[in-house]
Amino acid sequence: MTIRHAEPRSAVSGVRHLGRRAVRLVTLTVVMAATSAAFAAEEKITAFSVWVGSGPVIQTGENRATFSGAFSGAVYVETERGPVPAGLMICPAILEIDLTSGEQQATAHCQFVAQDGSSIFADLSCSGIHLVGCNGPMEITGGTGRFAGVTGGGESIIRGNFREIRVEPGKPVTETVTGILYWPELTYSLP
Repeated sequence: MTIRHAEPRSAVSGVRHLGRRAVRLVTLTVVMAATSAAFAAEEKITAFSVWVGSGPVIQTGENRATFSGAFSGAVYVETERGPVPAGLMICPAILEIDLTSGEQQATAHCQFVAQDGSSIFADLSCSGIHLVGCNGPMEITGGTGRFAGVTGGGESIIRGNFREIRVEPGKPVTETVTGILYWPELTYSLP
């Protein structure tokens, strides 16, 4: 058996060796970044919530009434085999109704809680006609647990068994409403 002793590298060959290592490191970094981007791919789901809302309605203008309350309920996600439970939702909301035209606008800040306790937070706004419902965007603003760093959103369609608005001067009228909140194409990305 012959043992060879390595000869000392020249400065030029050392730079070439470092250059090759740098190219390999950059290549590995690019591959890792591409893989990471693939894991952060946008997902699309169809989901809905069957909700109950309650709160006072107060006349807040000559031709305006304001509902200030919360709606909550179970959330379901559509799958190939039908809807499956995904957790719970609670949304404090403000709804303003024009008593002359019936036009309405609402905003809500929502928390969605999965069965493992992880949460998603979202802001929702919509406009429409009273007794029909309203449509508008929902933006996912963050999350906790397995949803930390989540982003996304989609169009929201809200329908309920709304009634004619009853207002009494100087006195809130408590209303309870049931309905559905539907997201035909909700997109989200996780880091």
